[in-house]
Amino acid sequence: MEAKEFQGLAESEVARLVRAAGPKVCVFPINGTRRWFMLEHAAQTDEDRSDTYLDVCGRRHIELYRLLFSHGLDTLLTPVFGPDLLERGEGYMEVAARGLAMLASHPAFLTFYDDCDVRVRFYGDYERFFAPTPYAYLTGLYDEVMARTASNQGSRLFFGVCAHDAAEAVAEIAIRYHAEHGCVPDRRALVELYYGEPVGSVDLFIGFDKFCAFDMPLVATGNEDLYFTVSPSPYLTARQLRDILYDHLFARAGAEPDYAAMAAEGWAAMKEFYGVNRDRTLGLGTKRMPEGIWYPLPQVEWPDGFAP
Repeated sequence: MEAKEFQGLAESEVARLVRAAGPKVCVFPINGTRRWFMLEHAAQTDEDRSDTYLDVCGRRHIELYRLLFSHGLDTLLTPVFGPDLLERGEGYMEVAARGLAMLASHPAFLTFYDDCDVRVRFYGDYERFFAPTPYAYLTGLYDEVMARTASNQGSRLFFGVCAHDAAEAVAEIAIRYHAEHGCVPDRRALVELYYGEPVGSVDLFIGFDKFCAFDMPLVATGNEDLYFTVSPSPYLTARQLRDILYDHLFARAGAEPDYAAMAAEGWAAMKEFYGVNRDRTLGLGTKRMPEGIWYPLPQVEWPDGFAP
């Protein structure tokens, strides 16, 4: 199937093709929300701009989850908070905590989980990090929403909170498992105990900004397809998602080519492409001053007649 044909399919048909390729685990950290909000909603003000920010971003999160699920991705891991954010100060953390609470208690999220039959899980070392802070109450909220949605059989939504380093959590899981079973847990058991239920290996990761994949302990194998949007995550469109899904399903899929059977024309085209791009590197960027914002640099140059 050509990319143009894939783009023209009905949403239900795209979802069918995605599901036909097997259950898909997608990691999608929604980053760049502050930039997106200021660019698109700066005119919306109230006595406390943080209220508007949380409301607008919360609604956009739900729209994005719906978009990915409606295109056939049945398991979504979305890292939402890392302990490094604690270093941004008490004011930032107070707003972040309200946002973290919304995921488990806001009527818009609860309605979304109910209407779309979404089973919610929270993973990470959040209980340990929040226990000595004023935000320990979040653990109880997470327990409540996980119990509320436990019987949902549709899509699965895993929120990563303090999931940056699973070493200590996994060590504790292994110790408890050995004490109960008298043997060392295998990878499948560790994954199930860490995430609360079985999770397959990650199939694709959709990031933003600098090339960096993160917060997917135990299920990242190095075989996942990595994608990075140029604009902040909240700008993700259906067309853009379909580009990613087409690449994942058709462009990258399949066995390695048989180099021994490659025709001379193929070798010549490969040599020309690599020759034109020999000193180019994907992932490079430049920091625009005085703002200090990192922007990606274009790298690939197409030889004449080579572009798709």
